[in-house]
Amino acid sequence: MSQTTHSCLCGATLEFRQDIVKEGGGVYPTWKCKDCGTEVPGQIAEKLRHQHPS
Repeated sequence: MSQTTHSCLCGATLEFRQDIVKEGGGVYPTWKCKDCGTEVPGQIAEKLRHQHPS
């Protein structure tokens, strides 16, 4: 399985669960860039949540 990355509007490269923060609760939380707070698309965030640095 290939590694997912996402380029945020602030210029940060999001690769791991540590790069995003969870906002809200419930069934469909919102995931945001930890640096600037820009919302990360749900499908991308879901993939990033399961990636860990080696």
